[in-house]
Parts: sequence; structure tokens; C-alpha cells
Amino acid sequence: MSDELVWVPTQTTILGSDHHYPEEAPAREVTVDGFAIMTHQVTNAQFAEFVTATGYLTVAERPLNPADYPGAPPENLHPGSMVFHRTAGPVDLKHLSQWWTWTPGACWNHPRGPRSGLRNRDDHPVVHVAFEDAQAYADWAGLALPTEAEWEVAARGGLPHATYTWGDEPEKPGQRLANYWHG
Repeated sequence: MSDELVWVPTQTTILGSDHHYPEEAPAREVTVDGFAIMTHQVTNAQFAEFVTATGYLTVAERPLNPADYPGAPPENLHPGSMVFHRTAGPVDLKHLSQWWTWTPGACWNHPRGPRSGLRNRDDHPVVHVAFEDAQAYADWAGLALPTEAEWEVAARGGLPHATYTWGDEPEKPGQRLANYWHG
């Protein structure tokens, strides 16, 4: 994968939405100055280079301090992350525990849990990184994380009023226009 930067010129877009989730409202017009952004997500190989060079431990790998979690059972105080699991069919989307499971030992280089690895996934986007981890990588790489408005502008690709980043029509069966679970 490329770590190439592309220039996004100054522009105005609509940030948020009044039609979907309450936390996205209110929709508002924002203008961002021109900025550079990577053309692809940070890959496992790129993140591994950072970890090798710095010895960095991600939030998902760090031991937990029991004092930060008073009353938590000791068996729950292990580093890990939430792992996505396919479901047999539709589930109630209000209950993320039906398709996400807390998995001790899951982290960037063990994406499905402690017995998984990155074999054949060097070019996949790195997962299980917290904001703090992303910031540490960006600092090391001499980059900056985009602001929410910058990311929205880049993701919309010049379509400031579109419902989706590719336009106003949802994906058709068999189309893959965004990187999300299609199940």
C-alpha cells in the first residue's frame, strides 16, 4: 500500500446529518483550508515498522490498572479489544454485543485474538488502534491526523451534499463502494 499524500484544496462541505443518527446532527457547513492526506489507510506493515522502531505498545496491549476499574472482576482486567463476529442473520443493531465481543489478547498484530496473526495481511489496514495509538504513529511518521472536518471533506471526494461518499444512491447488491461489513 502507498503512504503517498494527496493534496485536498480548500473547500466547503456539509459536516454531519439531520437525517440519520442523532449524534450526527445538526448538519452544518464547514470550510477547511487545503491539506494533505494519505491516499490509503495505514497498513499492518507500516504500523509494524513503527512498533519495531519505537517499541510502542498500543492501548489494547497495555496492562490494565485495577484501580482504574474498581469492582471489576480480576478475570476482566486483561488487555484486549472488541472483535467483530459474523452473525447467523439479522440482529438488533442497538445491542453491539450481538456482533462485537470483548476479546482478551486482541490487538493490532493479533486481530482476531491471541492465536491469530498478520499472515497475508501486511497490506490490510491496521486495526485495534486507539486515537492515542494513531497519534503516536502520525507523530513518528511526521504526519498529522486529519480533523473531523478534513476527514469528511476527503471522504466526500468533492460531493458536499451527497448522502454517501460516492453519491446519493445506496450500494446495489454486489457493489462494494465502502469498507464496512456487508453481511
